[in-house]
Amino acid sequence: MVAVRVYDDGETVRVEVTDEGSPGGMPLVPVQAEPLSESGRGLWLVRELSTSWGWSQDA
Repeated sequence: MVAVRVYDDGETVRVEVTDEGSPGGMPLVPVQAEPLSESGRGLWLVRELSTSWGWSQDA
């Protein structure tokens, strides 16, 4: 189950994504995404954006 919430107060947009997690913990994300790779770029992009914009992890 994944939930996405978007808040807009006219100045700032906040996007919250919550999922049920996985039994294995955090997935491995490549240090650099290969431009022609058929997988791995999605999580890489999420990591790059969230690192730039900020993120938090709850239990």
